[in-house]
Amino acid sequence: MTTTHTAAAPAETDDSAHPERVDFWFDPLCPFAWITSRWMLEVEKVRPVHTTFHVMSLSVLNSGKEVPAEYEEMLERGWGPVRLAIAIEQQHGQQALRDYYTAIGTKRHNEQQDFTPELFAAVLEEIGLPVELASAVDDPSLDDAVRASHQVGIDKVGEDVGTPVIEIGGIAFFGPVLQSIPKGETAGTVFDGARLLAGFPDFFELKRTRKGDLDFG
Repeated sequence: MTTTHTAAAPAETDDSAHPERVDFWFDPLCPFAWITSRWMLEVEKVRPVHTTFHVMSLSVLNSGKEVPAEYEEMLERGWGPVRLAIAIEQQHGQQALRDYYTAIGTKRHNEQQDFTPELFAAVLEEIGLPVELASAVDDPSLDDAVRASHQVGIDKVGEDVGTPVIEIGGIAFFGPVLQSIPKGETAGTVFDGARLLAGFPDFFELKRTRKGDLDFG
């Protein structure tokens, strides 16, 4: 009697079990970083990727530079949100940082609220963290950690950039800077293009003049 052995079919791989890591540096001040971050959350719905969020700071980036007085005042106020972001990441981890950015970004950019003690308290309450953490806003001992997180992103792209910074497949670049948030498969297609460009080591810039207002919807 001859026994016939049938080879087992190879198991299907589940890309969602091993998503591609995308690193993203943001400052809560920056509306362009906000749009790019919301795009990446859309990408996560249609591509096997996961975004790891990191703090960078326009206040650090512009330190010592000559800027208009109004912008300088904004940069001074910008220390509070990034200090709080760092404190949240240190004490509660990456998911809490993502939740914080979503909450504070929605209030700042979609609802046009200013950074105030009341806003920080409301954000912490919304994401289920102790309101006492808001004291981090005025804690300069966190500034070295802010600078360190910022520098990791800047070291990947160079000094003559702003926010956001994104890294795909080990290649980092400034942007993409978007005027509105791509949704659904469009978000995935835009990501595919960004990944393709990132895969070419000599790619360094695409740019054109923006027309119209930003759309956070």
